[in-house]
Amino acid sequence: MFLVLHREGESEPTRWRYDPKRLMSVEREDLERRTGRHFAQFTTDVLQGNSLCRRALLFTYLRREHPKVKFEDVEFAWDELKLEYSRQEYQKMREGVLESMHGDDLAAALQSIDRNLEDAYDDTEAEGKAQLPIAD
Repeated sequence: MFLVLHREGESEPTRWRYDPKRLMSVEREDLERRTGRHFAQFTTDVLQGNSLCRRALLFTYLRREHPKVKFEDVEFAWDELKLEYSRQEYQKMREGVLESMHGDDLAAALQSIDRNLEDAYDDTEAEGKAQLPIAD
């Protein structure tokens, strides 16, 4: 999964690989302090669209590139920041629904996944190891 920032007026988005299991301990602890959530809850809230959690996550990635950036300076319009599954993650989801769903539910799920799969970012670095972005 990727955290994607595409500010108005920019020709290309900035994309960071979001794998909660690869965040450093100091980053996880900072995310917990800033959001008031334990890390497993934080990862769920990021996926569910919690604004504070997404802002804290964006801050984490921006701070890696610009160590002096302040949390108070991190702003984004809601449509400028999103999470995107990679092509490999959609393929893993597709395999999962083929094993667990049937009938109309299966057809609807496959239609949705296939529609998103067409435009998904091809993450060649994660080939064969796509996982859903939830901390255990």
